[in-house]
Amino acid sequence: MRRIPASGINLFQLIYVLLREYKERTGEDPLNLSLGNPDGVPPEALLRLQAKYAADPGYEHHTYAEDKDLQGFAGAMVRLHGGIDARAHPRLRVLPIAGIKTAGALVPLACGLHLPGAARRRSFRVASNLPAYDVIGTWSSSYYGAERTVWPLVSADNMRLSVPRLKEALKADGADRADLVYVIRPGNPAAVGASEADWRELIAFCLEKGMRLVNDAAYAGLAAAGTSVPLARVAKDYPDLEWLELYSVSKSFNDPGARLGALAGSKDFVEDFALVKGNADSGPVPSVMAAYGEFLSDEAAARAALDAIRGLYEKRLAYLIPRLKAAGLRPACATEAGFFTLWKVPESVLGARLPAEGRAEAFNRAVIADTGIVGVHFTGRDAAGAPEPLIRYAVCADVLAPRFQARLEESLARLNPDYR
Repeated sequence: MRRIPASGINLFQLIYVLLREYKERTGEDPLNLSLGNPDGVPPEALLRLQAKYAADPGYEHHTYAEDKDLQGFAGAMVRLHGGIDARAHPRLRVLPIAGIKTAGALVPLACGLHLPGAARRRSFRVASNLPAYDVIGTWSSSYYGAERTVWPLVSADNMRLSVPRLKEALKADGADRADLVYVIRPGNPAAVGASEADWRELIAFCLEKGMRLVNDAAYAGLAAAGTSVPLARVAKDYPDLEWLELYSVSKSFNDPGARLGALAGSKDFVEDFALVKGNADSGPVPSVMAAYGEFLSDEAAARAALDAIRGLYEKRLAYLIPRLKAAGLRPACATEAGFFTLWKVPESVLGARLPAEGRAEAFNRAVIADTGIVGVHFTGRDAAGAPEPLIRYAVCADVLAPRFQARLEESLARLNPDYR
């Protein structure tokens, strides 16, 4: 007998079902703009280093890595993505992690959600954004049973962090603070960064209320120049702030299978996290960490590899965004990092009116069935708090391939979206 209702299916698992159904029905590959994972592989230099360390008989490359920072990986990863050298800041600490999704699930425990028992769990509050790839919301609220305040990202704000909206959301929930504020900058599905001013305003509120602050920065390495400031670059100047920022090789170097990343943060918070992590995982694969440590030691070469990957996505976005606009879709926000574009869902598409309830999913299903164009649907809130249906289209497929473009442009010409 199932103990977990099937309604708890991950949104992205549902998209895989829709992809499979389209191919089974038509015999054609869908025009997959839903994929949020790199469609490439790591640079050749990294592949050679991974092979080298996998074949190295050294014991440390095949035993548990735990918290060991092999070949200086974590510090180098933080320098490249966070723009700081933690060695120059005694109050900070860095740590390798086995991927951000796994690490993020442990963060509420590192903030003491489990102490001193059920009463603490019922009073523990996490504030996090929607729309989002909502791993932290699922873990904190659905799995851990903590209180969750939704901090809305609004298209009228270009999906930027708005501290006034956070304060309003807490007040609406009958709270004046949260134990943990957890954000994703640059975001998913809203590929928008954070400015220094954004961070300073949020940090001031966290300090005022004694809230811990965490940023999932999986897309930090793919941010266009000048569009996003890492939390670490600002937070290092606040000795009383309790914070973490998490980075990953998954998006930066086309390597989600590596399950490898690093975090930086205030020393006490990092040590709380390390204590919990020690009872949850045994660290990343050590040979892969060592390979990345050596690769990142040449910062110029690492940055050039990162620039090349980011440049490919920028070329793809430069093709896709104008075509979607020309087809009549309206953007929900700018695209400042990575490979996501986010659009407002119309009231009608392909000559048919969409239902008011579940409009985002209905739009996605209708467009997939008729054209094979596959996105990921979300629902946000508009400036007045009403539901705002959204669709995310990514460029983790080769949208520059002539056959893909021919099929896509023919399909887009039939959409006829109507926002009236």
